[in-house]
This record gives sequence, C-alpha cells and structure tokens, in this order.
Amino acid sequence: MNGFADKLDLTKLSVEQFVQVLETLHMLGTVGAGVELSSLSTEILVDLVQRASKDQIKAIADHAELRSVFLDEIFRRMSEHFLPEKAKYVDFVVSWRFLGGTGEDGFDRFQTVIEDGVCVSSIDLARSPDTTLTLSVDDFIRMATGNAAVAAMFVTGKVKVKGEYTPAVRFSSYFDIPKPG
Repeated sequence: MNGFADKLDLTKLSVEQFVQVLETLHMLGTVGAGVELSSLSTEILVDLVQRASKDQIKAIADHAELRSVFLDEIFRRMSEHFLPEKAKYVDFVVSWRFLGGTGEDGFDRFQTVIEDGVCVSSIDLARSPDTTLTLSVDDFIRMATGNAAVAAMFVTGKVKVKGEYTPAVRFSSYFDIPKPG
C-alpha cells in the first residue's frame, strides 16, 4: 500500500479522480481485500497530504465517508506519535469542533485527553474541555500532518480557540509527526 501511494502522481488526477482512488481503497479495506488506508505509514500519509492540492484535500473534507475515515485515522495515530516525556507534567482536555459536520450544531466533534503521560483521542470522551478548537477539516488534515504552519492558522483565524490558549499553542509539541518531504 505504501509503494502504491508513494508512486501515485496526484498532479495527474482531477479532484474527482483523487476522491475515486481514495473511495476505492477504502471500499477494498471494508470488504476485507487486505488493502486499507489505515495500513499507510504515517510518513506516506504526510507525504500524500503534502502532494495533494488544496482542492483535493477539500474534497476529502467535503466527502462524508472519507472525511470520517481521515479524521478517525489522524486521531487514532495521535497516541502512536505522542511523546510522553514532553508531557509528563501536563494534564488537559482539547475538544475539537470541525465545521460542516453532521453532529450537534453542524460540527463533527472529537476530544483529546493528555494526562499522566498518556494521550487518548476519541469522538466522545465526555470530558470537560480546557480548550476548544474550531476549524475546517481540510485545515486540520494539513495541520495534523505538518503541512500547514500552525501559528499562522491561529493568527489568521483559521483556528478559533475557546478557553485556555496555552494548551492549543503547545499541543503539536507533544507529538513526533514526520515532517513533509
């Protein structure tokens, strides 16, 4: 799967073709064909996002099923790339609100809890947040894969913060995400 994704020339794919490739890969995974998006290494996923156009990433965000797949995959990988030694004295809850969702008030919602040197993310952890971040899914995909300047997203208002600002600003420093090639 990594080899296929690495060789995929996204510049030759229209937005519709890009979505169709991802839909096909996801469908093959759901029917047990042994080809799953979740089997992509984080390095290849980061590179794929870097090589994709803004319109291609926006198409993922606008596609109900792929949106869910990408959000679930990014949040699943958070604990794998968490650096507990950088957060051993940190306890906080970040709630994520993604614009254009199907949940309450038109948002898709996730929570990330960092406490006792452990990171857990899920759709609903029923925790009271210290910080709530509101942003678009396409901006989140780029931000979570290191393909967007986090500070610039805060300054330009692409990420809205409610609650404590410090956990939001320091959040990415608690993770070892591969850098885009």
